[in-house]
Amino acid sequence: MIGWILLGALALLVLITVVRAARFKPTAREREAQPSEKVDAERAARHLCEAITYPTVSYPDPAQMDFDTFHRFHAFLEHSYPLTHQALQRELIAEASLLYTWRGTNKKLAPIALLSHQDVVPVSEGTEKAWTHPPFAGHNDGAFIWGRGAIDMKNHLICVMEAVETLLSEGFAPARTVHLCFGHNEEVVGSEGAGAAAIRETLRGRGIRLESVIDEGGAMLPVHLKGILEHRTLAGIGISEKGYADFEITLHRKGGHSSQPPKHSGLGEMAEVIRDLERHQFKAKMLPFLRNLLDVAGRCMSFLPRMVACNHMLLRPLLVAVLKNIPAAACLMRSTTAVTMASGSPAANVLPQNSSVTVNFRMMPGVTTADVEKHIRKVVRNKDIEVRVLKKKEASPFSPTDTTAFRTIARLASGMAEGVMLAPYLVMGGTDACFYEPICKNVYRFSPFLASVELLGCAHATNERIPVQGLGDAVAFFKRYIRAEAS
Repeated sequence: MIGWILLGALALLVLITVVRAARFKPTAREREAQPSEKVDAERAARHLCEAITYPTVSYPDPAQMDFDTFHRFHAFLEHSYPLTHQALQRELIAEASLLYTWRGTNKKLAPIALLSHQDVVPVSEGTEKAWTHPPFAGHNDGAFIWGRGAIDMKNHLICVMEAVETLLSEGFAPARTVHLCFGHNEEVVGSEGAGAAAIRETLRGRGIRLESVIDEGGAMLPVHLKGILEHRTLAGIGISEKGYADFEITLHRKGGHSSQPPKHSGLGEMAEVIRDLERHQFKAKMLPFLRNLLDVAGRCMSFLPRMVACNHMLLRPLLVAVLKNIPAAACLMRSTTAVTMASGSPAANVLPQNSSVTVNFRMMPGVTTADVEKHIRKVVRNKDIEVRVLKKKEASPFSPTDTTAFRTIARLASGMAEGVMLAPYLVMGGTDACFYEPICKNVYRFSPFLASVELLGCAHATNERIPVQGLGDAVAFFKRYIRAEAS
């Protein structure tokens, strides 16, 4: 009798699951018809090509920076956008960062800020000949614009400037003050002399709190998983970014000649330290943004994966157990541990006296650098280790999604393509946006460029490039955003 009851209960559960999956479909939303925008896409492409020819490379050591190149880039912007430089106040901050102020007519309204960064990463030595076109040539072959900074992120900067220049030519006058904040060393993680931090302190010193910030971080990503999720576009709006911490872990031992080795050398003991760290990962959790992503994407999937997605609350333990073993999914669920560098003896026949590894941690919001150090000391059995923080940047808090700025970004992104799946998400890398959190709670990360995973992977790599076709749409996005948020 009990068996029949259990069997009936199971059958009922399956029936409910099937019915839920059948009803679990995309929310009815037609692509919003957006009014046409005056956009000079050819000019945007031409200016992006020229912007790439300025090798505005940033380095951790300011002494390596070629500030003359940055200043020549500033002169290029001034020449290319005359109306912007007539109507907006431009200030040079911290040697090479730029702060533009477009005064609004209503001083009671808190300003908004559009961020970008001028700097790019170096081209790896010895890889120059592997580029299809020279990395600082700014070549336009009609389909793509090639070069360092094409997708990270002179494309974003140029399209913002194009939007402002065009709005000025149309006679637009903002009610809300608009700041354009262009840092010069975003690519240097945790830089003590961050240009973005200097811009923030300039604004804070004037008693300014920002209504909203928009920076890079999200994108329009074509999605095609055969048999699961086909011909959709995922628009991810970053509402937080992970923290960053490099830890050096060191063991000090006697050393000596390698002809008389102990059972474990210092490096041998360090291997156990590494095993302890990799075997004891941070706990994985499904935070609200990930549940939201499952809900949005799940509604567009084929039937079987849709059954899983619509019951993710019920299946959460199983989903967590599966997803935490997939690196691309695990990084959305937990703070990550990556052992990246090691050092020991200076010679092959010398036992190491000082063995060390460098471990890179990317922390989830709510996990601090101090928490990471406690984790290291807890999971590593060898208590002789010396632990030192080399570099750190704490994780960002989650920005709210019920603000006018978020809704504007969502509305405009949804209108950029057919079949858009829109969801807030967690940015894996670092951006300048985090520096503005002390003066703004509504910080969002989104770049309105349709780019495949392959193209996004070209950032910081050989053959960085961006499609020419999408530049006009990006300029139109920024025009609409400024008009909506600053009117």
